[in-house]
Amino acid sequence: MNTPAFLLLACTLAPAAFMLTVALRAWLAPQAVAPLWQQYRRLAGLALLPALASLVAQWSGGAPALPGSPWLAAGPLSAAVALLVQLLGTVIGAFSARYLEGEPAQARYIAALAGVLGAVHLLLLADHWLLLIAAWAAVGLVMQTLLCFYPERPFAQLAAHKKRLADLLAWALLAVAAGLAWSEVGSGSLSDLARHLDQGQASAALQWSAVCLVVAVILSTALLPVHGWLIQVMEAPTPVSALMHAGVVNLGGYVLIRFAPLLESAPAARWLLVAFGLGTALLAGLVMLTRISIKVRLAWSTVAQMGFMVLECGLGLYTLAALHLIGHSLYKAHAFLSASGVVAHTRLQDLHGRHTLAPASLWLAPLLALALVGAVTLTLPGASWPWWWSVVLALAWAPLLWLPRASDPVQARLRWSRLGAGLGMVLGLATLAAAVHLLPLGVHDRPHEAAGVVAAVGMGVMYLALLTLQWRAPLLEGWRRWSYAGFYVDEFYTRVALRVWPTAWAPTANTSAR
Repeated sequence: MNTPAFLLLACTLAPAAFMLTVALRAWLAPQAVAPLWQQYRRLAGLALLPALASLVAQWSGGAPALPGSPWLAAGPLSAAVALLVQLLGTVIGAFSARYLEGEPAQARYIAALAGVLGAVHLLLLADHWLLLIAAWAAVGLVMQTLLCFYPERPFAQLAAHKKRLADLLAWALLAVAAGLAWSEVGSGSLSDLARHLDQGQASAALQWSAVCLVVAVILSTALLPVHGWLIQVMEAPTPVSALMHAGVVNLGGYVLIRFAPLLESAPAARWLLVAFGLGTALLAGLVMLTRISIKVRLAWSTVAQMGFMVLECGLGLYTLAALHLIGHSLYKAHAFLSASGVVAHTRLQDLHGRHTLAPASLWLAPLLALALVGAVTLTLPGASWPWWWSVVLALAWAPLLWLPRASDPVQARLRWSRLGAGLGMVLGLATLAAAVHLLPLGVHDRPHEAAGVVAAVGMGVMYLALLTLQWRAPLLEGWRRWSYAGFYVDEFYTRVALRVWPTAWAPTANTSAR
């Protein structure tokens, strides 16, 4: 092994090694909490340096191949996500040390947190079906400890139980997908799979492998109808919610981008992504607008965003999906860790009546957003997405331009300042979406026209539904109640889960399920 390859391998594996070292230490010495937190903060911060060095090496274009092939592979996207994961882990760990001060079982928490981060790092490097499945399974198993940090809370147990069932089904489907692909390619290497697909059309076995992979991602990414456990994660400590919503649940998007060559050879798998992604984004977006609790609204927002990310992969827009993954992770981590400030800000808005929106802004917002996105498309060379994606982006960002009613001059001035901020955000997001195509992420878009038109129409229907929810007419109260209840989708899944896998701690729910 030459020196550059050895250094790259060391930098790439160092974050996983550091985190697994902390997890092992916390598991073996569970009593000394203060030294464990100190060691966690020290090694988590230190792991940022090799993660950054690995990203620089990958983006420089001269990085050698990792010598662990066919088990390990690193690329620009995996290096960027690894740095993101380590940054989030460092911040969440520092927040957790203060948030959980005085709580029992902190050593168990440290071991689980570090173990999740170490397993995620291994998943990002996986270039073999076995390593991918093992790492993803390890993430799910260790997360159970964090979800049940307060084991006396029934909803925490219910969330962990429903997630466990979804994970088991996902792992079984991943095993089937691996077996089908392995038998066809003759190797479990993901790089060999990509080279095999480059040589011609995918066989029926590979297309079924893609379908199994997609269904496994749907189960693991908390899309409807198995989304309920992600909402009930709110029973866990706030930093656990931040870790789940900002990191773990986004792994499905990364796996889809990693398997882009396989998805492109399986139209049925792509249409499944479009259907589940669009339906989840539509329904979760409607439910989010009717909820009052800040953390629950953030949870439903994550469900909607996961649907949108999966939709992007189904449309073949993998670069935008990668940008969405990174941006959503940073935003949602900040939103959960600063939830108390959001509550104060929301109460202040309620006192000033700023949640009553001007009807004209609801109709003009998508047109103005479309004009801004179109201007970016025409002026920046990186904005190479098709016309229908401009419509989808404009409808998705239109709520940023909704304005409150102005009942006095002070509120009128604030409304214009809010409009300026909204215009700046839409323009900045469109510019960022265009600029990311210029980054050396190693991801290539393959837009699909028919699916894109369906997505544009679906987003239009979603926007009309959002407008309808803003009108508090008596005739719409029944619809609002259904939307507030999540359209009772999770209740159906909960009954099925408790029927398939009864639990001793939920006798009432189990009896009603029968």
